[in-house]
Amino acid sequence: MKKIAISVIGSLAILVVFAFTTKPTDAYKVDVAASKVGWLAKKVTGQHNGYVALKEGKLEVKKGKIVSGEFVVDMESITCEDAKDAGMNAKLVGHLKSDDFFATAKNPTAKFVIKKAESIGKKGDGEAHKITGDLTIKGITNPVTFEATTTEKGKKITAVGKLVFDRLLWKIEYRSGKIFESIGDKMIYDDVELDLNLTFTK
Repeated sequence: MKKIAISVIGSLAILVVFAFTTKPTDAYKVDVAASKVGWLAKKVTGQHNGYVALKEGKLEVKKGKIVSGEFVVDMESITCEDAKDAGMNAKLVGHLKSDDFFATAKNPTAKFVIKKAESIGKKGDGEAHKITGDLTIKGITNPVTFEATTTEKGKKITAVGKLVFDRLLWKIEYRSGKIFESIGDKMIYDDVELDLNLTFTK
């Protein structure tokens, strides 16, 4: 009987210690207004850049480490910042929304879901991470890996990183040199850069 009582007391003690030493996971929600996702695409004769707006997102952190997270981008919001002529700008944005590129009428959102986040050390005031996850564009999902730095201050976390993806993996083939031969200076390079500057709050 004494052995059972000691065993029960010991188990309770372990549970109490565990409860006080294990920090729960903190949940954050993306601040859409304070966040930016920039894009950059290059071609033989130059480049174009702009922004897409975030629709929603979340992040879970435990002891300063990323546990999980995701964010959804509103592809209908895509803009071009370098084409200053209004008519040319509208034509370019309309083309980006067409089936040649992102087919936004059929696929109005894109999504990234974190599958793994590995801490790779301090970077300035923040924590650098190697992040691997699933990127869905035009209903097609492929894995991508990139580095991002998170900085936690009070009830806010900022995440800054650059995600580069090969558009051919998402069937965006317009003027790709790998698809169309002898395209010359009309070629558009396959890599697309996304500059992520995201803010999450509790």
